Amino acid sequence: MQLGQLMSLKDTRTEGCKIYYWKPSGGFKYQTSIENTSGAGMKITGHSTRVVDLPRPVGPLGGGPGANIATFVTLKIQTDEGVEGIGYAGFASNVLSKALKETVDGLVGLAVGDDPLMIEAIQERLLVAGGGGAPAGLVTRAVSAIDVALWDIKGKITGQPVWKLLGGHRQRVPTYASGYLWRTYDLDALAETAPKLVADGFKAMKFRMGAEDSLAKELERMKVMREAVGPDIDIMLDINQGWNVNQAITVGRELVNYDLFWLEDPVQHQDYSGMARIADAIDTPIASGEYHYGIVPFRHMLEERSIDIVMADLLRAGGLTGWMKIAHMAEGYNLPIVSHLATEVMAHGVAAAPNGLTIEHMPWTFGMFTEEPKIEDGMMVLSDKPGLGIEFDEEALDRYAAS
Repeated sequence: MQLGQLMSLKDTRTEGCKIYYWKPSGGFKYQTSIENTSGAGMKITGHSTRVVDLPRPVGPLGGGPGANIATFVTLKIQTDEGVEGIGYAGFASNVLSKALKETVDGLVGLAVGDDPLMIEAIQERLLVAGGGGAPAGLVTRAVSAIDVALWDIKGKITGQPVWKLLGGHRQRVPTYASGYLWRTYDLDALAETAPKLVADGFKAMKFRMGAEDSLAKELERMKVMREAVGPDIDIMLDINQGWNVNQAITVGRELVNYDLFWLEDPVQHQDYSGMARIADAIDTPIASGEYHYGIVPFRHMLEERSIDIVMADLLRAGGLTGWMKIAHMAEGYNLPIVSHLATEVMAHGVAAAPNGLTIEHMPWTFGMFTEEPKIEDGMMVLSDKPGLGIEFDEEALDRYAAS
């Protein structure tokens, strides 16, 4: 069979998707699939969503960024066999929470009657249905939540934890404290808070810089942090796109003596060539990727060789499905991948990926669930419970329901 014949076989993906292929006798062609994701198996029958405003934990001394709440849209997907999956969308502005909820509701509605195990097909069709809203923005955030809930269903149906279904590389993964040590902390607060995190069992932690008005002040913050935790604790430094390329190179060279684990988002996240210049100029590994939507920007970033550590956010990447594709791309470049936010879900992806390096321990979502992730000696320990292994705390969701 010739390649053209192979590629022109009947497509069984989702209705409305155009598949482009090369046919030797006629150039580029496309066909439109004619089948949807329904079949003889289990079916999606409905869903429920709600907006919740969770109190945002900010650490022993407070002083976290922005508002005191974190807004999420929670999702439950029901099936005709009584199996239910959960997911959530969030980190959009609370001003946009109503629009995000409506987007989730509208897209899940399109999947009613579909087989929930057809995860790739459902995601593809919903992204197409989102039209101009994909691959960035509310559509991708909504599709990501739906994807997570479908993986939860798949795990419960098979009786397996999601981390095993995704690949099952290891059950214990290093984690680092991230919801603390903000730019708003003065030097005394940094010196007091960081040792508390070490006492809690963390062997790595992230803190933020990029707001000081002089190089000397920035370096003083770094000096205080390293002295507070000693030489054996890994420190990740996040700039949140706060520098330009020349600043990043200048400060980055001065930071080499403090043995940083990585330098995160030193400049604007789409400045791939600028990031590559920084990576070439300093010895500290560069981490970036949390701001990207979908998977395509990661290809560009990897092709530019602009980073040393890939950081992907499943709430923007297309859920666990999209995140794992990014992980495999990174593996092809012999680079590690790390998580961003969504700790209790992201743990499954990092545990499944051979190049999964560490999990961000960010407590903003913990109030939604009946239990928090288990930490032992600086490692997050995943359970063998089917699915995601977590359940919503219904009383908490009622208590924090947005008005």
